Amino acid sequence: MTASAAALKPGFSPIDLQNRSLSWKVGAVVFGTLFLTLSSFIEVPMVPVPVTMQTFAVALVGALYGWRLGGITIVAWLVQGAIGLPVLAGGAAGAHHFVGPTAGYLFAFPVAGMAMGWLAERGWNGHRPFLTFAGMLISNGLCLVLGAAWLAVLIGVEQAVMAGVTPFLIGAVLKAALGAVTLALMTRKTKRASG
Repeated sequence: MTASAAALKPGFSPIDLQNRSLSWKVGAVVFGTLFLTLSSFIEVPMVPVPVTMQTFAVALVGALYGWRLGGITIVAWLVQGAIGLPVLAGGAAGAHHFVGPTAGYLFAFPVAGMAMGWLAERGWNGHRPFLTFAGMLISNGLCLVLGAAWLAVLIGVEQAVMAGVTPFLIGAVLKAALGAVTLALMTRKTKRASG
């Protein structure tokens, strides 16, 4: 691919972090951790795992930042929670959350965000909303599968599926759709601004 062809090829993300300076990327990590924190406060309490907007935010950060910077951002947010900052679901904090019922979901977040980022970098992004939706579903699915796998160790497989997967299926579809629409709108707005 020639340099001029690469310049005409649309980037995977409307915020184009891959072509920004280090200070922009550091700022994006800080902003991303704040966004992830805010998503943690949008919560429907359930036992043993609450419904939050975290999986929406994790997938969106991955899609916008790419797999590397998205993964760094999500891990930075989890480290904040582990050291005691109130950034997890409902303002929770502390290392004990990383061994309790929600641990599998927490450890799944970087994997899910990085998977979405990897897919976005390969065209599953705001330029292709149906692929974006599929990628967001995959990201949400990874959270549910990995989270339920850990939960199954604690309470058994059947209970883990009933408590840690089934109640979240409709939400996963809705959050994937919201993520795809959000990314498509951001991409369209960026196209109009640059065109």
